[in-house]
Amino acid sequence: MSAAKRPPLPAILLANDLLDGDTVFWTGSRWALDHRDALVARDDAVVILLEDAARAGIANQKVVDPYLVDVTLSADGTPVPTHYREKLRTLGPSTRLDLGKQADLRQTADAEI
Repeated sequence: MSAAKRPPLPAILLANDLLDGDTVFWTGSRWALDHRDALVARDDAVVILLEDAARAGIANQKVVDPYLVDVTLSADGTPVPTHYREKLRTLGPSTRLDLGKQADLRQTADAEI
């Protein structure tokens, strides 16, 4: 990915799991369902690591459609996508927040408050 096509920093890498279609986020060592675990790129060196992980994920047939997403960081350091589409992707496959992955993540987040 050329620097001209990169989103502004900070950024995270997301993709879709090849087997089940879930949105997944690169943590630096594995693909995870929770965006709060995502490795945040704050400089070009980490962007290169994320791009390498994207290429490896495709080559290893783990993920499809990986791309970098610009984020803001909440007070606790959690990456929050700046665009609506990616915000929805962090919630899960449904607009019903009481079902599926998003319900589990919401319960976890509520328990941490």
